[in-house]
Amino acid sequence: MELGLVGLGRMGANMVRRLEKGGHKCTVFDMNAENVKKLVSEGASGASSLEDLVKQLPTPRVVWVMVPSGKATEGTVQILGHSMSEGDIIIDGGNSFYKDDIRRAAELKKKGIHYVDAGTSGGVWGVERGYCLMVGADEDAFSVVEPIMKTLAPGLGDIERTPGYDKVAGTAEQGYLRVGPPGSGHFVKMIHNGIEYGVMQAYAEGFDILVNKKSNKLPEEERYDLNVRDIAELWRRGSVIGSWLLDLTSMALTENASLANYTGIVEDSGEGRWTINAAIEESVAVEVLASALFTRFRSRIEHTFAEKVLSAMRSKFGGHIELPSGG
Repeated sequence: MELGLVGLGRMGANMVRRLEKGGHKCTVFDMNAENVKKLVSEGASGASSLEDLVKQLPTPRVVWVMVPSGKATEGTVQILGHSMSEGDIIIDGGNSFYKDDIRRAAELKKKGIHYVDAGTSGGVWGVERGYCLMVGADEDAFSVVEPIMKTLAPGLGDIERTPGYDKVAGTAEQGYLRVGPPGSGHFVKMIHNGIEYGVMQAYAEGFDILVNKKSNKLPEEERYDLNVRDIAELWRRGSVIGSWLLDLTSMALTENASLANYTGIVEDSGEGRWTINAAIEESVAVEVLASALFTRFRSRIEHTFAEKVLSAMRSKFGGHIELPSGG
């Protein structure tokens, strides 16, 4: 099918490539004209503005927005809402706050425009691995955009099937799912990212303990100079704590075993804070997730090997630019 895609950053550009390879036709726009030019050279159609993009698309139009959450997304959706017509669909695939999605969906519904929020996980590797898509939409809009979701998602791949799940109807096994009405997709993605904080923190703290086992504060006979690069690789092979995050950690340690190329300053992108706020609203205890978020705050004051591990994971899965070490 034909669709527009706005925002050609790390993920947006790769999503265009995966969609085009899957047989869809993309018309693209980005504030940086060079980004548009590059995708056009690879086969996409280019637009000079949001309004131009809307004019080029056949009806009912579908436009996927992949720009930073907050003002950038809000402004883009508002302009598209003024330019699009009844029956058209706007998809926000960024990391918007789910309550903003609920508001936007209600506003656009007055014009007969559908709003879909698609929590998207896959980072810079998604073009090859596919993207896990958590979709909030009404059923009619989802039926229209499902071919897009199916192409972007990883499909069954080589992941072992969950026993008995073959008898369950639905699309979750394919890596995409309509989880509920508008807003619910980004809510599920928000919790996904909150969990991500906690899992990353567990790995980071574990590797920090391993590294510090050689400390001269310990009795000499209890000191071990452990090779964390090899231990990370070992744990990838059959261990119950194996995961993609551990794969990326092993990759980073193989490139630089001391992680000296990272300062240990770890940013947070917002979803962790929103997750904690949601837990407070629901009176749900989230000690691990809260601690993981607060550790990121602390990392901007003092840095340990654990924070370097966190930085390495963020860089590897999301292409996040971490501050280089001065030493």
